[in-house]
Amino acid sequence: MTLTEIMQELKALGTEQTKKTFIRHGATDLFGVKIGDLKKLVKYVKKDQQLALDLYATGNSDAMYLAGLAVDPKQMTKEQLQSWACTATWYATAESVVANVAAESKFAVELAREWITSDCENIATAGWSTYTNYLSITPDDQIDFPEVAELLTLVSDTIHRERNRVRYTMNGFVIGVGTFTIPLHGDARAIAETIGAVKVDVGDTSCKVPFAPSYLDKVETMGRIGYKKKTCIC
Repeated sequence: MTLTEIMQELKALGTEQTKKTFIRHGATDLFGVKIGDLKKLVKYVKKDQQLALDLYATGNSDAMYLAGLAVDPKQMTKEQLQSWACTATWYATAESVVANVAAESKFAVELAREWITSDCENIATAGWSTYTNYLSITPDDQIDFPEVAELLTLVSDTIHRERNRVRYTMNGFVIGVGTFTIPLHGDARAIAETIGAVKVDVGDTSCKVPFAPSYLDKVETMGRIGYKKKTCIC
């Protein structure tokens, strides 16, 4: 399928109800396609890297999400990932599409380090989410634990002064460290207790911010500490 054909299909799949839901969350420029319907189109894009890049470049939220599902992260250049981060249209694109793809790229940690210090909220939140996703798929023996420990301390010291969505993804980073890494589970659990409840303005939605201590308790009870995913693209 061509870019035009894919965009026409996305338009046909969109619904007003889904569109209204995503707009309440902050989305702009979209048809309102359900994630499940987007996944049905992946097979038409997956083997065409340029088509995936072209979909993201449209600025349409549905097309950008589809691009993230279909693109090959290993083929992405650092410059392309930087461009994706800079042009993310809302927090979900930054935290899911950009971060998921970056985490599976050759530049995961390099970009995560750079992005978390950004003055742009979308880029900073993409950075924290990228690092969390990277931890979820990377064997412990390949992780720089001193660096991760330093980032936990940074979260503890600054999270309640940070920008809205950055607070959300910092909280997710603590949960991710405690869930996906065995050596730093105890450290993450202690930091979770220190930061306590994290307040995030989720707008006119029913979304809730996970309470990290309780979340980590559940993961431990389930015996899932140190569990790794095969992919973080979903």
